Amino acid sequence: MKRSFLINLVFLISINLLIKPFYIFGIDRTVQNMVGAEVYGGWYASLLSFSYLLQIINDFGIQLFNNRNIAQHEQLLKKYLPNILVLKFMLGGIYLLITLGIGWFIGYDSVQFRILVFLAFNQVLISMIYYLRSNISGLHYYKTDSFFSALDKLLMILFCGLLLWVPPFSDYFSIQNFVYAQTLSYAITVLLAFMWIMPKVNYRLKLTFSWPFLLLILKKSYPYALTVFLAGIFTRIDQVMLERLLPDGNEQAGIYAAAYRLLDASNMIGFLMAGLLLPMFSKLINDGQSIIGLQNLGFKILFVISLTTAMLCWFYQVPIMELLYDDATVYWGRILGILMFSFVAMGMSYVNGTLLSANGSLYGLNVVALCGTILNVILNFVLIGKFKAEGAAIATVFTQFLVAIGQWGLVFRIFKLQLNLSLLARAIGFLIAVTGVFYYVSQLPFLWIWTLLLGGFASLLLAILLKLIDLKELREIYQTSN
Repeated sequence: MKRSFLINLVFLISINLLIKPFYIFGIDRTVQNMVGAEVYGGWYASLLSFSYLLQIINDFGIQLFNNRNIAQHEQLLKKYLPNILVLKFMLGGIYLLITLGIGWFIGYDSVQFRILVFLAFNQVLISMIYYLRSNISGLHYYKTDSFFSALDKLLMILFCGLLLWVPPFSDYFSIQNFVYAQTLSYAITVLLAFMWIMPKVNYRLKLTFSWPFLLLILKKSYPYALTVFLAGIFTRIDQVMLERLLPDGNEQAGIYAAAYRLLDASNMIGFLMAGLLLPMFSKLINDGQSIIGLQNLGFKILFVISLTTAMLCWFYQVPIMELLYDDATVYWGRILGILMFSFVAMGMSYVNGTLLSANGSLYGLNVVALCGTILNVILNFVLIGKFKAEGAAIATVFTQFLVAIGQWGLVFRIFKLQLNLSLLARAIGFLIAVTGVFYYVSQLPFLWIWTLLLGGFASLLLAILLKLIDLKELREIYQTSN
C-alpha cells in the first residue's frame, strides 16, 4: 500500500504542479493585479469565501461517505450512483436558494449579487466534480482521478488566458467574465467525468427517487457533512468577516486573499495527498491491516514540505509579495509570513483528519472542529478590529494548530498508538535546524532568490540526514510489490 501511495502521489503532484501553480500565479494573481486589491477583495474573494460557508447543504458529507464506502465495497457503485445523483440535484437546489437568500438579506449590491449567483452555482458544479471523483478514486483509478483533479484548472487557464491576453477577448475582461469562464470550465469537467463513469455501470443509469434510500444516505453522511461545514467556517469565514467588519474591508480582504493564495497553492499538496490517503486508509482498516506505516510516511512528507515552505515565506515574506503583486508592501509581507505557519498544522490535519474520516471516527473529529470554529470566530472578532488582515492571519494560525493537536490526541486514543519518540526528536531537530539555515542564508549578500533556493536545498539535505526522508525506506517501498 505504501508503494502504491508513493507512485500515485508522485504522479498526482506532478500533473498538478504542471497546471495549478500556473493558474494560481499566472491567472488568478494577474486578475488581482489588473483590478486591484479592493475590487478583487470586495467583488470576488469575499464572495467566494461566502459561497463556501454553506457547502454543508451542497455536499452533506456525501463525497467522504461515498469515497470510503466505494473503496471498501466497489459493487455498491451501481446502486449508489443513480440515487446519490438525485440527492445531489436536490441539495444543490436547496443550497442555491439559501445562499442567495442570505446574500440578498445581508445587502450585497446588484453587481456583487450577480457575481454571487455564478459563484454559488460554481460551488454546485465543484461539489459534483468531487462526488464523481470520489467514485473514480474509490474504484482505485488513482491516475484517472489525478487527471480530473487538474482538468478544471487546465480549462480555466485556456479560457481565462484568452480573456486576459488575447485580443479581442481581452478588451472585454472583467471580474464577471472571469467567473463565467470558471463556470464553463467546471461544467465541462463534470460532463467528462460523468462520461468516464458511465461504462462502469454498463451505460445503464436510471435516476431513481427513493425516500427511504435517500434518508438512509443522509443519515449516514451527515457526520461527514458537519465535518465539512465546520472546516469550511474556520478556513473561510475570515475573508467574509474582513469585508463585513472593517470600513476598508474590501481592500483588507483583497490583501488577505493575496497571501491566502500562496497558502492555497501550498495546500494543494496536502489536499491531493488526503485524496489518495482516504481510500487507502479505508481499505487498510477494512482489511484489518496496520495504518501506522502509511500514516508515518504521510506525516513525514508533509511535515518536511510544510515547515520548509513556512520558513521560506517567513524569511522572504516581503520579496515574495513584491515579486507577485504590484501594490505589495511590508504589511502584505507580514500577513504572508504569519499565515503560512498554518500550513504546518494543516499538513498534520490532512493526514490525521483523513485517517479519522476513513475510520468513521466522526464524533471526535467534529468536536475538535467545533472547538476550532468557535475559537476562530472569537479570535477574528477580537483581532480583526485591532490588526485588520494581520489579525485574521493570527487567528487562522492559532485555530489550525488547535485543531491539529486535537486530531493527534484522537488518533493516539482511538488507534492505541505509542508516541514515536525517535520521530518526534527528529521532527524537533528539523524545526531547529531549518530555522537556523534560513536565518543564516537570508543574511548572505546575494540575490534573494538564490539564497532562497539554497535554503530549500539545505532543508532537503537536513530531512535526508534526519531520515524524515529516508532514501533506504523509499527504495525498499518502490522495490516491494503491493
